[in-house]
Amino acid sequence: MYPDVVRHAIEAFKILPGIGEKTAERLTLSLLDMDLDEVQFFSNALLSMKEKIVNCNICNVISDDIICPICSNRLRNKKLLCVVEDSRSVFLFEKVGVFNGLYFVLSGLISPLDGVNPEDIGIDKLIRRIEEGDFNEVVFAFKPSIEGETTSLYIKRILDGSGLKITRLASGIPIGADMEYLDALTLERALSDRKDIE
Repeated sequence: MYPDVVRHAIEAFKILPGIGEKTAERLTLSLLDMDLDEVQFFSNALLSMKEKIVNCNICNVISDDIICPICSNRLRNKKLLCVVEDSRSVFLFEKVGVFNGLYFVLSGLISPLDGVNPEDIGIDKLIRRIEEGDFNEVVFAFKPSIEGETTSLYIKRILDGSGLKITRLASGIPIGADMEYLDALTLERALSDRKDIE
């Protein structure tokens, strides 16, 4: 039905999460309605992002510099470390503005059923970060799921005997919920009322 180049663009949009056939068609046709400068701007933004974004050498969050603005900010609480599963969680916490500590971003969560083991998500780098830092508390801010629970307990077992206070977000976050879909108030309360992991 569509010319091949349009069909190719639709298929490209469908690669993105949450984009089905109809949305991909709508986005593709919207691009056709734009003038060439707007399409070039869109294309350049995507290419520039892929070329310039790196992971922070300290916390692993995506950044346009090898040390992200959070890690280089001297006003952050250097005694408090929040461990998250992806960079989106960091940006979410920063948007809410209730956390002033530092972060460490894992490369996902442990999920043996999906073939994701502890060595696949950067736990060794997290442990080095904790050993090199001067932290009093480590907060696990994972989505409430079996994978999140498994990852929390695995890391806690490694940190047992370290003298660190190990906490997690408070309940109120529904099981299976993705962090990015939580409202700011729920996230703020969960962070403020974090609980010790037993």
